[in-house]
Parts: sequence; C-alpha cells; structure tokens
Amino acid sequence: MGSVPGGGAMCSTACYGAAKKKERKMSGSPACHFAFLGISETWKPLKAICSSRQSPEPGTSLPGCPQWGGPRLWCAGLAASPSCVLQKFLGAMFLLSVLIMGVSTFAVQSEEHLVAAGSCRFHGRHPKTRFKVEGEPLVLTCPQVLHWESTSAHVNVTWLRNDSAVAVPGEEESRVWVRDGALWIVPASQADSGTYICTVRNASYCDKMSVELRVFEKTDASVPLIFYPQIIPLSASGLLVCPDLSEFIGNRTDVEIQWYKDSVPLDQDNQKFLNVRGTRLLVNNVSMEDAGYYTCAMTYAHKGRQYNITRNIKLRVKKRDEETIPVIISPHQTISASLGSRLTIPCKVFLGAGIHTTTLLWWTANNTFIEDAYHGGRVTEGERQAYSENNENYIEVPLIFDPVRREDLHTDFKCVVRNTMSSQTLRTTVKEAATFSWEIMLAPLSLIVLVLGGIWMHRRYKRRTGKAYGLMELKTGHPDSQSYPSKIKEIK
Repeated sequence: MGSVPGGGAMCSTACYGAAKKKERKMSGSPACHFAFLGISETWKPLKAICSSRQSPEPGTSLPGCPQWGGPRLWCAGLAASPSCVLQKFLGAMFLLSVLIMGVSTFAVQSEEHLVAAGSCRFHGRHPKTRFKVEGEPLVLTCPQVLHWESTSAHVNVTWLRNDSAVAVPGEEESRVWVRDGALWIVPASQADSGTYICTVRNASYCDKMSVELRVFEKTDASVPLIFYPQIIPLSASGLLVCPDLSEFIGNRTDVEIQWYKDSVPLDQDNQKFLNVRGTRLLVNNVSMEDAGYYTCAMTYAHKGRQYNITRNIKLRVKKRDEETIPVIISPHQTISASLGSRLTIPCKVFLGAGIHTTTLLWWTANNTFIEDAYHGGRVTEGERQAYSENNENYIEVPLIFDPVRREDLHTDFKCVVRNTMSSQTLRTTVKEAATFSWEIMLAPLSLIVLVLGGIWMHRRYKRRTGKAYGLMELKTGHPDSQSYPSKIKEIK
C-alpha cells in the first residue's frame, strides 16, 4: 500500500490520484487531498491542506478507495479530520463578517454623506414664544436638546437667525454666543426680536426647529405681557418659585433673590413671607389679598459688569372646594310597580352649596353593585346628573328596571352616597301594584247612591209641599160650601 506522508495524516495514493484528476478538471490547482461530503458535481469541494505537498508515486493504488462523484470522498480510508472542517468553517465565518461590516460601513458613509450635505428635517416653529425684557441677559434653549441628551451623547448644536445665513459663534467675545447648546444674548435689546433656528446633528441624524423671541421695553406696561402664572390654594401655605434661572445659577448655593409685590419690596423676615433656599418664597396663610403680580430679581456678572435679571409672577389664589354633608331626599321606602312594566327609581341627593365632583353616588342590590348583580343588564344605573335649584346643588342617579320581575320584589335595593364629610344609605323595596282596587269599584257605586238619594229627597220635598198647600185652603174657607167636602177628599 503506497501513501503520501503528510504531517499527522496519511493520504492514500489512490484517493490522491482520483482527487488530483478531479481538482485539475475543476480548478487546475494542486492539492494533497479533498475532504467534502459531496452530493452532486455542482458542489465545489473544499481543499484540506496537508503538511507535505510531495507528488505521490505513480501507479500506487489502494483497494476499496471510492471513486470521485460518490456520496463521500475519503482520504486514508477515513473522513476528513475535524480540525480540517473547523478550519474551513471559521474561514467562512470570517468572510461573512467582513461582508457584513463592509455593507454597514457603506450605509453609514452614505448616511453621513446625506447629513453632511445638509439633509435636516425641519420640525417647524415651537409653540411657545419667548418673551423677555431689554437690558437683561437671556438664554434660549434648543427644544430638541432634551430629547437628544437622552438618546445620544455626541450632538452638535448650532444657532442662526432666520434672516441670516451666518451661524452664531461659540465664543463669548461678542454679545451673542452659543454655550452648551444654548443661545446667550447679554444684554438683550428690542432689535434681537425675531426667529431663531436651532439645528441639532450627530454623525447619522439631523433636525432643526425655529424659536420665536420677543424683547419688550422694560416698563410697567410690559409686566402683564411677560409673566409666569402660579396658583396657591386659599387659607394654605404655598411656594412661589422664581423661574428660568438655572442657566444663570448653575451649582451656586449663595444666590440672593429679592422679592417684590406690586413693585414694593417684601419683608422676607416676617411671618407672612419667608425666603426659602434661594429661588423660592414661602407665603403663609394665603388670603385673597395676596393675589396679584410678584417680581423676583437677582444679579448676574459678565465681563466685569453686573446685570439685573427679573421674573414677573402672577399669583392666583384659588378657593378651596367646599364639601357638605350629603342628604338623600328620595326615593320612598316602598315603590309600587306592575310586573312586566318598565320602572325608574331616582335617587336624589341634596348637597347645598357643596361641590358634586367629590361626592360618590351609586345603587346596590342585596349589598352587591348593580353591574355585578345583573350581568344581563335588565337592571342598570342611569346616567349621573348634577344640577342646581335655587342656588343649591343636587345630584341624581336613577335605577332602571326593564322590565320588573317577581324576583325584584324580594331584593333589597339601597342608594348609597359618600364624600369626605359623611356617607348615607337609603333602603327601598319594590312592591307589586294591586290588580283589583276597592276604590275603583266604589267610585261608580257611590255615584249611583248619590243619584238615588237625590231623587228620593226631591220626591219627599214635593210631597211635603203639597200637604202644606191643602191645609192653607181649609183655614181660609170658601163661599161654595158644597165644594168643601170634595176638596178635603182631594187632599186625602
């Protein structure tokens, strides 16, 4: 048996010769042996590289070596070694990885090319217009920055005015500059009013949005135009917050803010007002007189100059929602209804001057909610109604039977009302209406008795009137004496 030495593997010369001929026919490149589970001629075999590339001795053969094109190609009487197959598998995976990385790189480069070419999505104008006063520093923040900070750490923010093609510089040498993605103007003037476009981009994405800025002259007339609304409940203690100062304060803890009400400085050391942690003012026991315009002011230093920063706040004192004890005024304890008929039982609750939004009203059947007791919907709660009569508030929820059945006659229905002040329950039952009524029967009988009694009284009255007339003729006498007996007889 002849063989070809090859590292730790022996390639049979017979297999080698067959593989050699097949390889020359398909690729023309030399090889030691092939290891591939071939199924058809269209599958190209993988080459297994042996350590020795010596040509085999001609004429050497190995009995039993399969011919090329069979279901398996064997070398040295054994299938290809696992190390050979693993090596080829890793090579194929490497080629696949290189191909995927190449496609991804091409896509990223194409996207970067589009972004670099200025292909940005424009989101229109931001709905909130910024109102500022002249002579004070102002900062415009890009509306998209908050979203971008949460999705990407590497973004580039640029600003430009709508009527200018030159971007705002990032240095603080001029009056207008960009710092940390925000547009700074120190100090602002009325000429700065206009539309500013903020552009946010990274390596693969770009979008822009416009922001409107209006700078007013600093007068008392401009206060109603530039204010921040805040609300504190009546008879409570609440906080007023001086807004939009984070860019000027940063991490400072020694910020001094002066508060004013209607341009009059507030005494922040009394029991009414107390300055709390820099930007907040505590207002104790708020009354309706505390409503109005407040102003908070601080100073900001820039390039050796001090600038005033003011914020106007409009405080609205909100009355507390009053609650009263609810009182159920209907229904009656017993409701009559005919079986098979439709019945509505309203539950009406009196609230007085109290509000209805915090008052709950519902029905139960045998201490079970109506929707749980009647899954079929034969008995339901109607729509809740809230209304006023003579400046007093009422709420009402009806209980609807469609129709009434005999089982309802033995059900305990309750109307329940509850709020933070109190709760009340009223029980009612359904009673079957009588099918035979004595009142209905006695009505025509009474009429007949009255008619007969009237006739009898009338006849009796006529008889008594006739007797009285006959007696009067007897007493007065008559000249014709012969007629007397006949008249007496007539009377009889």
